[in-house]
Amino acid sequence: MRTSLKATLAAAVAVGALVALAPAIGQDRPESILPPGFGDTTPSPAPAQRPNAPANAPQPTRPITAAQSSPPSSTPPSPSSAMIQPLPSTTPDGLPVLPPVATPSPVDPSVLARYEMPESARRSLETVGPLTASEGGLETDAFGDADGQYVETLMRRLTAPLPSRWMSILLRRALVSHVDTPSHTNGADFAAERAWLLLRMGESVAARAVTQNVDTFNYTPKLYQVAMNASLATGDPAGFCPLVPGAMRYAPSRGWTMAQAICAGLSGNPAQATPLIATAKRRNVASGVDMLLAQKVVGAGAQGRQAVTIEWDGVDQLTAWRFGLAMATGVTVPDELYASAGPQVRYWQALSPSVALGDRLAPAEAAAGQGVLSSAALVDLYAATATDDDAQSGASATANDLQTAYADRNAETRLTALRQLWGGKEAEPAYARLVLTARAAARIDPASGKADADHLVASMLTAGLDRTAARWLGTVPSGSDAWAMIVLSDPDAYRRLSYGDLASYSGGAGDSALKQRMLFAGLAGMGRLSQSDIERAAQTLGVRIGAANAWTRALDRAARDGQAGTVVLLAAIGMQAPNWKGIPPEALYRIVGALRAVGLDGEARMIAAEAIARA
Repeated sequence: MRTSLKATLAAAVAVGALVALAPAIGQDRPESILPPGFGDTTPSPAPAQRPNAPANAPQPTRPITAAQSSPPSSTPPSPSSAMIQPLPSTTPDGLPVLPPVATPSPVDPSVLARYEMPESARRSLETVGPLTASEGGLETDAFGDADGQYVETLMRRLTAPLPSRWMSILLRRALVSHVDTPSHTNGADFAAERAWLLLRMGESVAARAVTQNVDTFNYTPKLYQVAMNASLATGDPAGFCPLVPGAMRYAPSRGWTMAQAICAGLSGNPAQATPLIATAKRRNVASGVDMLLAQKVVGAGAQGRQAVTIEWDGVDQLTAWRFGLAMATGVTVPDELYASAGPQVRYWQALSPSVALGDRLAPAEAAAGQGVLSSAALVDLYAATATDDDAQSGASATANDLQTAYADRNAETRLTALRQLWGGKEAEPAYARLVLTARAAARIDPASGKADADHLVASMLTAGLDRTAARWLGTVPSGSDAWAMIVLSDPDAYRRLSYGDLASYSGGAGDSALKQRMLFAGLAGMGRLSQSDIERAAQTLGVRIGAANAWTRALDRAARDGQAGTVVLLAAIGMQAPNWKGIPPEALYRIVGALRAVGLDGEARMIAAEAIARA
């Protein structure tokens, strides 16, 4: 009996697997190939709960594949009477013979999942996210008792990328944290909204990590769609292969139909991939460069035996489908096509290991300025360029200057190399170059770098080197940009500043009036001014820090309730502008104060100092 039961279970599992893996090409209604253009702010379809099939529900009909030329006969041939022999009633051992067991019906995937993954290994949807608090993430109760629909709406309406590097870094940290799912939302849908926002920020690797933190049998239609986008943004079409059976059942689309053929090719099964591609062509599931890229991925699999040439003539829009499959197959996307997409696609390109080193440098600098790449990662990229024989002369020169700025024994030589990296002695350096030189700037002695203190301090703070920058406080002139950034970022500040200290700041280079207001807003939010000085400066500078609206009330309420995650989202919403000049000082005051109220003091100081460097 034990042997028969084991055979029955094995048969059930095999049949269930065949049903789950059966291709579903028969989709006559055309749908938009996934994903849509980068301008969309919310994934489609709308959030939906994954249906649970009742135990007695009829199983779906298996579609006919191209290899199945005729349906099987419904009636098996009858054996002749001469061939019919009576079954023995006992075995040679004297045990009774069990009656034959009927072929089992297909096993429901939810039941099958229990055998594929034991309960102890399954991850709960109550808490989702790859980054725990011990690893630098927010606490699990970061959203407190906030309504999940409200939190998802905040994420969906947030326009990214943001103008602030440090705000972007903090937002990424909040979105990837291992946090409790708020009420009135599904954990998988909540993960999908987080990953979708990360993709719009350019954080393709982080978005994929969030989607992969949900077990596949818990996926919802929304998460299926976002997971495909995340795999494409990382140039990894093989990443959505484990999702194909469930996606074709719960969220069928033209993208997933093409994924069936792609995954068959990547698994080394061209005999299955070829007819799937042919059927997709016949049904007009995809065409043009979308179909050619899919064929090229299929051909890249084991035993693919086909080469496809990609021509971009006539293509005027870069979608995630085209970007992802091009990255996966080493196809170069024309520069003019990147202009048809949002800036986040350049950050995806910077994170893609399939892009040639020389082609990654420009997008990598842009990504570092946005916070997608760290200062150390950008330095490593240029260090690799120094040993690359195919590197262009400009990239090699930058790598050599960077090496000099870090390692030369002469302080003046290091300063000269830093000025060269910043564009010249009198030039205003690009913010990405300040990120690149952060740790090289930290090696400069304050006594020898007075003339370049503004840029050196700003460069150090891009990497969060606040205590290193604070060593310059007694060296830099009072009222300079360097002084303003240090008094905002100093983690060990022990006294309040006076109105006279604030009035001594002239605003430095750039928009001096805006920078004066930003310094006041930052100091007031940090609690570094007395109440009387705050009121006096607010009136003098025309900063209405007491103005209230729906955003300020929501931010104050979230800070009062200790909802760090909600505070981060609302703070990001308050910074939606093309650049720092579009961020009101009143908003900076509210943001800094709210972040400090929920224990995010370091990020509050860095954001306030960044305002001086970039306003």
